[in-house]
Amino acid sequence: MILLDLKDSRPIYEQVTERLQELMILGVLEEDSQMPSVRSLATELSINPNTIQRAYGELERRGYIYTVKGRGSFVGSIRRLREAKGEELARKMGTLAKEAIGLGISREEFIQAAGEAYGRVTAADLQEGREE
Repeated sequence: MILLDLKDSRPIYEQVTERLQELMILGVLEEDSQMPSVRSLATELSINPNTIQRAYGELERRGYIYTVKGRGSFVGSIRRLREAKGEELARKMGTLAKEAIGLGISREEFIQAAGEAYGRVTAADLQEGREE
């Protein structure tokens, strides 16, 4: 379900947060479904429960999950998560477009390169959370 990269410079809780977001966007974790318990996920990943609690806290702060006292945590609005990720993607595309213009790459070349990159992405890449 969640693969952690111990060589990644980011803290483990950030990796867990990001991967849970990906699972929500992909529909593996459906809206209003119960999240794994902190203890069970910590055991599954062989990490400290406080790390999972911190990831859940971050997800809740962002509005991606909600907690029901005595029942656990549940997946919140997937639409909200998709919108936030879409805005993040638009910012990244803007940065890439500026860089391309600075390098003298035409609009058509930029669009073609984006299309080729999009075409290289496979379902396996999405499941594994890979980036090119």
